[in-house]
Amino acid sequence: MLNEDKSRFAGKKNVNSIDKVIRILLAVVFGVLIFTNQVTGVLAIILGILAVVLLLTSFLSFCPIYAMFNLSTIKKSEKV
Repeated sequence: MLNEDKSRFAGKKNVNSIDKVIRILLAVVFGVLIFTNQVTGVLAIILGILAVVLLLTSFLSFCPIYAMFNLSTIKKSEKV
């Protein structure tokens, strides 16, 4: 059953280019806030982790949360 779930999600893109740009911009903003000490402590750690996740999902064009809910920001005509 676990192998079926892996194969269902493997290689499927569900993040379009606009979504990617938004994710990268948010990651940059979070990084700037952290490195300029505007945000510190636990919130800085959370935003840092979130920034890394946003960057990874944008570069991979795949969001596991979208996949869990069978969502996609890619138009059907772009999926071909």
